[in-house]
Amino acid sequence: MPTSWTVRAITRATLPVLLALTVVEIGSGLVLGSFESELLRYPSLLALVPVIIGTAGNLGSILAARLSTAFHLGTLSFERGDELLAGNAVATVALSVTVFPVVGAGTWVLTRATAGTQLEFATVVAVALASGVVLAFVAIAVTLVATYAAYRLELDPDDVVIPVVTNVCDVLGVIVLFAVVQMLV
Repeated sequence: MPTSWTVRAITRATLPVLLALTVVEIGSGLVLGSFESELLRYPSLLALVPVIIGTAGNLGSILAARLSTAFHLGTLSFERGDELLAGNAVATVALSVTVFPVVGAGTWVLTRATAGTQLEFATVVAVALASGVVLAFVAIAVTLVATYAAYRLELDPDDVVIPVVTNVCDVLGVIVLFAVVQMLV
């Protein structure tokens, strides 16, 4: 991969991606706005939205950084039996299983102390955990696709993959959260 680390080269690689992701983020806001009444009825869900999508984006960013490093080291192969890919994917799911219940519990405690909550503790934790696990798989898929696309287009994954992953996780995070809410609440 011939990489030119100049402002011009980095701008040329990232500007189209960032412009497209701006449109994606507008979509996220529209989806979020369509669930406004549900959010206002349950303060715990309102507090859960930014934490869920932020944490999912962070998990995807961690995976993207690890894959980008492996890519630069030449240890990433994108083959079916690649243990590096599998190990990082398993680690991402394991992180989500441990982090998202804590996120749900913290959200419930915070809303209970400040605004009152109408949802049970177990419900908020279950919504956070289910959303988080689904989003972990989404983040893995998006990260793998974005990293592979960067590889195929001869772009530096450091420049494009993390913005793609975090923005897509924002949009899909809202959708996944409210799909889980529809099933569990």
